[in-house]
Amino acid sequence: MPLFNEPTSCPIGVLTNLLTGPWTLTILWILHSKGPTRFGALKRQLEGISSKVLTERLRMLEEAEVIYRVYKPMIPPQVTYGLTERAQDLIVVLDQLEVIAHKWYAQEQQKIKPSVKG
Repeated sequence: MPLFNEPTSCPIGVLTNLLTGPWTLTILWILHSKGPTRFGALKRQLEGISSKVLTERLRMLEEAEVIYRVYKPMIPPQVTYGLTERAQDLIVVLDQLEVIAHKWYAQEQQKIKPSVKG
């Protein structure tokens, strides 16, 4: 199903609805920073996520053609996820968010550090 399945869809609304779902940006960040990743490894890196929610998020991102899925019929089955070419448009935004996150984190750390009097 196409991401913009209605001709009257608001493009920014559709995109923000896709990206603001639970765990979505974190999943994209992991796939960006670690490269193609198997389901189990993704789950281990997302502390607190259930298999059901992870599967739902991955299916939604795959349907929107933001990630791809490679299935290898082995025992146990091997399923790997990675970013598509479409996702590369989001990488610039994710990289900018990372810069802001580190900046804000450093600012917060400065606030809680005990001041040293000399």
